[in-house]
Amino acid sequence: MKQFVVEELSDDKFLCGRLQLWQPVKGYRAATDAVLLAAACGAKPGQSVLDLGCGAGAASLCLATRVPDLRLAGLELQPGYAGLARRNAERNGIAMEVHEGDLTRMPDPLRRDFDHVIANPPWYPAGGTVSPVERRAMAMQVVLPVSEWVAAAARRLAPGGWLTLIAGADSVPELLSALAPKLGSASILPLAAREGREALRVILRARKGGRAAFRLLPPLVIHEGAAHDRDRESYTVEANAILRDGAGLPARFG
Repeated sequence: MKQFVVEELSDDKFLCGRLQLWQPVKGYRAATDAVLLAAACGAKPGQSVLDLGCGAGAASLCLATRVPDLRLAGLELQPGYAGLARRNAERNGIAMEVHEGDLTRMPDPLRRDFDHVIANPPWYPAGGTVSPVERRAMAMQVVLPVSEWVAAAARRLAPGGWLTLIAGADSVPELLSALAPKLGSASILPLAAREGREALRVILRARKGGRAAFRLLPPLVIHEGAAHDRDRESYTVEANAILRDGAGLPARFG
C-alpha cells in the first residue's frame, strides 16, 4: 500500500500543541483513545515500550511527551501508517523504531522483551458496515480477535512487564479469558462519556506473571453534564488534565 503524500494529510495538534502529528484526511485518525491509552501506561524513564498496531504513532508519541527517555518501538501492518509514524517521531524529536508486519508473525527485530506493551486493537465487528476507505477499514474493522493481541503482547513482555490496552466494553469477557496463563493482576478502568452513561470503552492493565486479584475500577467520566453543549468546554477536570495537559493515569490503577 502506497505512502501518504502531503495533500492527503492534515496537521493535527495533540496535548494542547505539545505534539504535532501528520494524519490522513481520509482513513483512520487517532483521537482521544490514543491519548487515554498513553496516559494509562505506567512506563518510567529508561524503560522499553512496544506499541502493537501503532498507526501514525499517536499513542507512543503522547506517552513519550509525558515520560522522557523511553525506548519506543512500534509494529504496524500498513506501510503508509508506518511511514507516518516514523515521520511524526522525527518531526517531534522523539526516537522510535517502527517495523511493518503482522502481530501473529512478529518481525525479527521485535522478537525481544519489553517492559510495556500498549495496544488499541480494531473494535468494529467484522460483520458490520465497512468503510469505503481501505486504510480506515483495515485499521478499525476486527480481523484478528482481541485474544490474539493479548497473546502477542504476552510473548513480547518481559517477566513482570505490563500490558495496557484500550478496547470496546463488549470485549471484556474475551479479554479476561485471554489473560491466563501468562498475565494476571488485571485491572479494568471503564470509560464513560458522561455520568450515568454505560461505558462503551475500557482500559485493561495486566502484568506478566501477576498474581494479584482482579480489580474493576470506578469509571473515568470524560464529559460533564447530561448532553453536549457546543458553547462551552465539557471535559471533566480529570479528563481535561489528561487530554489537554498530558497528565497520566497510573495512579488510578494503584
